[in-house]
Amino acid sequence: MAGRINDDDVKAVRDAVPIDAVVSEYLQLRNAGGGNLKGLCPFHDEKSPSFQVSPSKGLFHCFGCQEGGDTIAFVMKIDHLTFSETVERLAAKAGITLRYEEGGYNPSHQRGERIRLVEAHKIAADFYREQLDGPEAEIGRKFLAGRGFDQDAAAHFGVGYSPAGWDHLTRFLRGKGFSDKELISSGLSQDGRRGPIDRFRGRLMWPISDTSGEIVGFGARKLRDDDNGPKYLNTPETSIYKKSQVLYGIDLAKKDIAKVSRAVVVEGYTDVMACHLAGITTAIATCGTSFGNDHIKILRRLLMDNGSARVIFTFDGDAAGQKAALRAFEDDQKFAAETYIAIAPDNMDPCDLRLAKGDDAVRDLVEPRTPLFEFALRQIVGRYDLETPAGRAAALDEAAPVVARIKNSSSQHEVAVQLAGLLGILDTQFVVKRVGQIARWARDRGGDRGPAQGGGPSRGGPPQQQAQAPTAPSGPALNLRSPAHRTERELLKLALQKPALVSPAFDAYGIDEFTAPPYAAVRQCIAEAGGAEQGLAETRDYLVTVLDVAPNDTVRNLVTELAVEVFHGKSIDETYAGMQLVQVRLRAVDRRIDDVQGSLARLGSNVAPDHLAAAQNEVWVLQQYAQSLRSNGADAL
Repeated sequence: MAGRINDDDVKAVRDAVPIDAVVSEYLQLRNAGGGNLKGLCPFHDEKSPSFQVSPSKGLFHCFGCQEGGDTIAFVMKIDHLTFSETVERLAAKAGITLRYEEGGYNPSHQRGERIRLVEAHKIAADFYREQLDGPEAEIGRKFLAGRGFDQDAAAHFGVGYSPAGWDHLTRFLRGKGFSDKELISSGLSQDGRRGPIDRFRGRLMWPISDTSGEIVGFGARKLRDDDNGPKYLNTPETSIYKKSQVLYGIDLAKKDIAKVSRAVVVEGYTDVMACHLAGITTAIATCGTSFGNDHIKILRRLLMDNGSARVIFTFDGDAAGQKAALRAFEDDQKFAAETYIAIAPDNMDPCDLRLAKGDDAVRDLVEPRTPLFEFALRQIVGRYDLETPAGRAAALDEAAPVVARIKNSSSQHEVAVQLAGLLGILDTQFVVKRVGQIARWARDRGGDRGPAQGGGPSRGGPPQQQAQAPTAPSGPALNLRSPAHRTERELLKLALQKPALVSPAFDAYGIDEFTAPPYAAVRQCIAEAGGAEQGLAETRDYLVTVLDVAPNDTVRNLVTELAVEVFHGKSIDETYAGMQLVQVRLRAVDRRIDDVQGSLARLGSNVAPDHLAAAQNEVWVLQQYAQSLRSNGADAL
């Protein structure tokens, strides 16, 4: 059995792979000030970016859901990997050879399941690509050529060919050291009468990658009449392939989607190829399923939901295409982007359109023209006879609830006015009131009010009263309206982010000088990590140590929050640090004076003379110290 990965190698991986480069594979990041970056959190739904990345510290933190950590923690959570699998993946990306302390070099059969399955898919993709050049694949090359794709286009998209025999790929992967169990689990093979056989045989193969660019599945197109299978056959659901969570072409399109805040959703693999070759490099497609909520989440993280973001759906104009458009409109409100629909003349898809009329026609197709809501309403209204009052009333009854689902009140009003025009109802206000009434009924019944509703904490910065107190020490939760809590927070941020400004004074502060239990827990972690003095040499290693000693995820997440949060002061220097040190210490001294005097008051005349003298002396010393702090500032520490 392989041993644990050498600690020095783990550190080398952390240092070699920039966290902003890794996170950028999954979402768009923008400047957040103070050297930090921000984006829409991939771990929960939000309208405004509360997810922050600090490249200099190698940490991320979401002020909305409180997830945080380093590069390894991010990849572990977003791709559901173990620690070892994550380090191995990042090490491969950085070209670092890992050492294992008990078992030497880790042989391939001992590596994590996800990494093994992804590796099998990578090898399979290379295998299929090589097969496309063989004589048997002539039928596949003719298919591609007939749709306007030459050899370079096939290579760009990694298109390959699966041999028609029963187990060509299965035997090839066995020779690479993969077990039958791994081949079945990957979806590349399936059970046959005498053991595993190839799942894909005699078909054109499109590799399907996740957002990070790793191949996790395949789409296979039938080529021969004697193939009794479906026209398109996709990888089955596996531990690494969930069809509702992948978008074909996202690995090629994601950078341009983020750059121009625009995505084009098409229906098939060849449509994606046609769009990209025509210059529409933001085209993506679903893989054997309708466009749904998980796909929206992927796009929203890349689009960043800014005011100019656009999503254009291309659907066939037939009944199936219209139905798909209506399904897409059901989820329209989950976008902050504007959504449009594009239907080619003669109901051609982008691939056919490119063949018939060239690249310019494809580019012209995806220029936004018809808002998706307008198309959806026209489809509903078109089913009724608008020449009669009964027909108009019935159309209004079906269409009004659709408009009522629009969350933004001004947009809802505008669309309701347009609906009145579509219906031919001259009394526009009647339609507007009808839509508003239905919307109120839905709210009163507790219907979905959407993520933009309510008065939750601001998403642009740290939430107030949101961090939960750790299990120990117990006490009141954070209250950022409290001057004491605000100052304690600033001091901890300095100790984590700029330890040179508060060391060595900070390390003499006791845990009890932090009145907020969560802050006391963070102070304890810093102490157990060797104090702020440990951060003078290398802040990143120091932060990793603080995170390692955190007793639970609640404290660990608060550490990352404080380590990436911007400071409140304009100039973060020794003067500012001294003010925070003094305020925390001064409040602690004043609390002690109050405690001693309160104890004496409760005892009254029952206090022993020697105890009274000691207490009075302590109060006098503390009062002198407090006066010195007020007069001399940090010099009195």
